[in-house]
Amino acid sequence: MRWTFRYPPLLVFQVFALICLVTALACNYPGAAWQSGDISGDALRQTLVAQQGLTTPAHGIDATVTPEAAEGVESTPPGSPVPEYTYLSRSGDTLAALSSRFSVPAEQILPAQTLPPESYLPVGTRLFIPNNLAGTTPATLLMPDNAFVYSPATVGFDILEYVQQAGGYLSTYREFVDGEEISGAEIVQRVASESSVSPRLLLALLEYQAGWVRGQPKESSNIQYPLGFAVPGRAGLYQEMVMAATHLNIGYYGWRQGTSLELRFADGSTGRISPQVNPGTAGVQNIFAKFYKPEPWQTVLYGEGNFPELYRQMFGDPWIDEEPLLPDGLLQPQLELPFRPGEPWSLSGGPHLSWNTGSPRGALDFSPVTGEAICAVSRAWATAAAPGVIARAANNVVALDLDGDGFEGTGWVLVYVHLANNELIQAGRQVALDEALGHPSCERGQSTGKHVHLARKYNGEWLPAEGPIPYLLSGWLVRAGERNYQGDLVKGEQVVSANPSGARRSQIVR
Repeated sequence: MRWTFRYPPLLVFQVFALICLVTALACNYPGAAWQSGDISGDALRQTLVAQQGLTTPAHGIDATVTPEAAEGVESTPPGSPVPEYTYLSRSGDTLAALSSRFSVPAEQILPAQTLPPESYLPVGTRLFIPNNLAGTTPATLLMPDNAFVYSPATVGFDILEYVQQAGGYLSTYREFVDGEEISGAEIVQRVASESSVSPRLLLALLEYQAGWVRGQPKESSNIQYPLGFAVPGRAGLYQEMVMAATHLNIGYYGWRQGTSLELRFADGSTGRISPQVNPGTAGVQNIFAKFYKPEPWQTVLYGEGNFPELYRQMFGDPWIDEEPLLPDGLLQPQLELPFRPGEPWSLSGGPHLSWNTGSPRGALDFSPVTGEAICAVSRAWATAAAPGVIARAANNVVALDLDGDGFEGTGWVLVYVHLANNELIQAGRQVALDEALGHPSCERGQSTGKHVHLARKYNGEWLPAEGPIPYLLSGWLVRAGERNYQGDLVKGEQVVSANPSGARRSQIVR
């Protein structure tokens, strides 16, 4: 199939970079961690300039792989026109996302009259979709969704043990992150947990780009920028890993929701993503587009010494254990507002990024109305919105696991951010509904005021606040606004509107 690449004017490219990677202000994550994922337009442009000359893999393997036909799609002989796709719906597909990916009105996806307009489509539904696309990237599937996300597929995988047994440069690497010296394996674990990207995928990416996992860096490689982003001021494995997770999630969730349909390559050219691929494949395609021009990108993913083959050598075939992340009929369990009854709080931020750039608009911000200094650690407590087990509690973040197995990659998980380190609950604790977890603060990031940021995950996948799985807290339905941080809580005729100033119309008492 012939691809079509377009070269937009520089100004258009700069605007695109700014729109994609600049977050809003009210919950502007990142002290070191979140900030490193929130790539500015200038930093991204510098990154792409640094990548212009990178046209061959920094580390490869000797293998030849013949691309397989995309799963769930009936293939057509090369060069033949495709008047219509026959597509089998996958886990997490929605009618709106398919309409966007295939560039057709929803009513032309047949049988339209039997498809649910808002919820996830039943897996395996045979759909007939007109072909309106002239040229796209390959339709070969590269990575299943459950091997991309920090999901049930990662149960039992010990990063430290794997890195030590591999015996490469990563096993001896150490770096200071937020004032604490940690190992290379701990860096990968932290980025994987926080961004909810599979640690296996991050390790395979590091091995392909730098050779750090199973061997030693090549003399020509740059120790400060092992993956190749080379953004000034963001040297080191941790910063590079956070940027990698960011771009992986941009590809994954942009494709999941049908909002990101093109790849932008290292030379500024673009290519339309095949509508037949899954989010995991789109995420892998996106990260390598950041490092390579179209021709070497094709080799990296589909030619000799390709990345998917390296992944199989390191971890086995990911498709053997493919499981749907978002099952048919998925419903949110009952959740309460994350503070004690009778206390006045403010909805200071409507739906915005669940973690950082790339994640969907799935988080809300709540601020206690206590009259304290704007960024003082509050005396109020953020509380458990449901009973569960604390799967993670570190670096001002608490992950509350609702299924009780203590693993963050399975079932329903609530992620709280900006909780003060002082009096933060400990990992491993069993908690009841309304049990205290920590104090809202401005810690961990560039917050404009003390608050708690609350987001949902299911099987490791970040969920949007408004979509197939309604976000309900104490019977209040979350309604997203047009932009980040805008939106409402609605219960019957009652409406609470987000406002960072704590205005009366934003206040809510549980």
